Amino acid sequence: MASFKWNLKTLPFGTQSINYHLDGDFFRDKEPVEVLSASVEVEVTMTRKTEVDYEMSMSCRGSLTIPCDRCLEAMTHAVDVTYQLSVRQEGDELDDSNEKVLIVPASWRELDVEPLVRDTVLLTVPIMHTHEEGECDQSMLSALQAHEALEERERDNAEAATDPRWEALRKLKNNN
Repeated sequence: MASFKWNLKTLPFGTQSINYHLDGDFFRDKEPVEVLSASVEVEVTMTRKTEVDYEMSMSCRGSLTIPCDRCLEAMTHAVDVTYQLSVRQEGDELDDSNEKVLIVPASWRELDVEPLVRDTVLLTVPIMHTHEEGECDQSMLSALQAHEALEERERDNAEAATDPRWEALRKLKNNN
């Protein structure tokens, strides 16, 4: 696989592109994430405009296999995203507070785009990721429903066993 590090100091003026293929190991190498497997094609294009100004574009297409939040079975999540970013070399500190402009220290020789690629792909995953209605594992859904029913019965029993003094207060509250 091609390196994710772009040498900014020696990058020629104009546009250069590199293609990457991301698999499940790519997502598991740095930090634990719930990506079971992956097949994502990424094209990173860098355009050097001046000695210190660059335009970067990422195009990510493919799919991730992630667990369903409802039934825990594997599900496929389509990835189709592009992200554009201006990069400027100036100052002494990294500043990534602006989502459209990345300021890197003037002393940096390289820009590692791996975290940018990883975040761009992972941000396509919705907070709640579930199968389409009717596609979840029915045996798991049945087990969840049985567990919910048991919890509800236990809660009802706990309420019935409440100190009678609280029940009197509850009646007062309900009358108002």
